[in-house]
Amino acid sequence: MLDKLIGIENRYAELTQAWQNIGDDYQRAAELNKERIDLEPLVEKASDYRQALDRLEDARSLLDSDDIDLRMLAEAEILDLEPLIERLEGDLKNMLLPKDPRDGRNVIMEIRAGTGGDEAALFAADLFRLYTRYAEARRWVIDLLSSSDIGIGGYKEIIFMIKGRGAYSRLKYESGVHRVQRVPVTESQGRIHTSTATVAVMAEVDEVEIDIPESDIRVDVYRSAGAGGQNVQKNATAIRLTHIPTGTVVACQDERSQLQNRQRAMSILRARLYDNEVEKRRSEREESRRSQVGTGERSEKIRTYNYPQSRVTDHRINVSSYNLAGFMTGTLLDEFVDELSTRDESDRLAAFGESEEE
Repeated sequence: MLDKLIGIENRYAELTQAWQNIGDDYQRAAELNKERIDLEPLVEKASDYRQALDRLEDARSLLDSDDIDLRMLAEAEILDLEPLIERLEGDLKNMLLPKDPRDGRNVIMEIRAGTGGDEAALFAADLFRLYTRYAEARRWVIDLLSSSDIGIGGYKEIIFMIKGRGAYSRLKYESGVHRVQRVPVTESQGRIHTSTATVAVMAEVDEVEIDIPESDIRVDVYRSAGAGGQNVQKNATAIRLTHIPTGTVVACQDERSQLQNRQRAMSILRARLYDNEVEKRRSEREESRRSQVGTGERSEKIRTYNYPQSRVTDHRINVSSYNLAGFMTGTLLDEFVDELSTRDESDRLAAFGESEEE
């Protein structure tokens, strides 16, 4: 770890010197300063760590002193310094962990009804409201991209974007199968049914980050499905994009213009293809060590929402809350996300420790 810190400190010094002598190249100066600012907290923490190590070494050298008072002072200092150094080491290891470059990005979320018919579609709508309320509480912006409803308040599928700083870092743990247990409004005999909905969370991707040749895309244009009457689209504005190499299909029809629908569809397609490639690379890199927490895996049954018991349980961390109504307002979601993030961090720290030993 010390070798890594030395390399980072040297890089920080180089950046500082280059930034101070850059002249009138303001764009380059901004780039250098951004990298320098990103490294600054780590460099400061490393400085605190080195100072603490030096003080510990000095204190230990006094343990053989003939002066009893000096020895007692040294012992007291050692008792204070050892836990401080351990804490600083943990902080540094955490800061040295590779950051997911997607964490600061906006997200595209896809919610689809699974098993359970209309009840699954209604549950998909409940999940959409949950994430909408959570985003609104954080002052993030929600932008509906595409939807397919069933007419009674549910969705077969709904795709939307959440724009806000750190959106992906908080919502990436929501990917997977969500299961609900409750009595459907259509159930006359009061029997509890189990339904599911799947959630996919993808980081927004810029055009420059993933190249999709036009020859790889088949574009189909058709009329949007409407409510009839004056709402029927006379022009063909709906867009269906098919990525030929992978068979990935994206359709958008919510906007009034063909161009807007195509732009939205391309945004979703880029995010899906990028997400698939990231997962493929991670799988290849971590064959035997794939944690369900933080990998974005579409794992089975990540969470259960049990309405009769007012309980929501996250099966990845075995944590439950008995305030389901509060959870569905988005106010308690952070308790789960924080624990998922902590577990993810612990797993990555363990892997970091193993690589250090190697």
